Amino acid sequence: MFRALIFGGTTEGRQLAEFCEKNGIPADICVTTTLGAELIGRGNSLKIRVGKLDREGISKLLASGEYSLVADATHPYAVHATENIKAACRENGTEYFRILRENTECEFGEIAHDTEELVELLNRSTKRILSVFGSKEAEVLTRVSDYKNRVFLRILPDEKNVERCVKLGFSREKIIVGKGPFSVKENICHIRDCKAEILVTKNSGKAGGYPEKAQAARACKIEMITLLRPCESGISISEFEILLREKMTFGGENP
Repeated sequence: MFRALIFGGTTEGRQLAEFCEKNGIPADICVTTTLGAELIGRGNSLKIRVGKLDREGISKLLASGEYSLVADATHPYAVHATENIKAACRENGTEYFRILRENTECEFGEIAHDTEELVELLNRSTKRILSVFGSKEAEVLTRVSDYKNRVFLRILPDEKNVERCVKLGFSREKIIVGKGPFSVKENICHIRDCKAEILVTKNSGKAGGYPEKAQAARACKIEMITLLRPCESGISISEFEILLREKMTFGGENP
């Protein structure tokens, strides 16, 4: 029987989950947090798996032979997760598809091609920084000079992530928790609340509220530095939805 395995509590992952449920396509959705599971919801054709899986765990899951294909809809910057998923698919001979997020042109501020360049740019001044990277890149920001005083973080409302950031040296008073994407007004409020002079962000595309971040930085007349996405190849979410329909039809189960 046809069954898809989808990785990602992202906007794209949630969209694919809704598509599968609406069209009666059997699928398992892998997310790392309970928050990700709550945002997806449940349905008759969906099964949600919560918890972080390493390469071995993913490979063991695929070895069951339960899945016809894998859709990697993890975050564009989750390079390590994508590498693990790809490797596990190769090991098990499972068909793999990378779902690409729509890119948005960087029309404002400076660009950093990698984290080394980002840190170098931030260390050229002593200005106050608001990072909207999330918690995963918090460790990178500990290389910024006087980071304990200069850097504010905006991360998901997960106490484990907050504790991790605190252990890295960030005070709770400098941590903003919230679930995006955020509006221009909300971004402006966060910038003004911490009196930030530099906004640090990823190019999270429209789905991740990147245009709203840029508009907020412009409105507040502060600097913005965007960390570019890693280069990768794959297919759009609409292309994958068409492919899913075709796979189901080929398998004799037309949704």
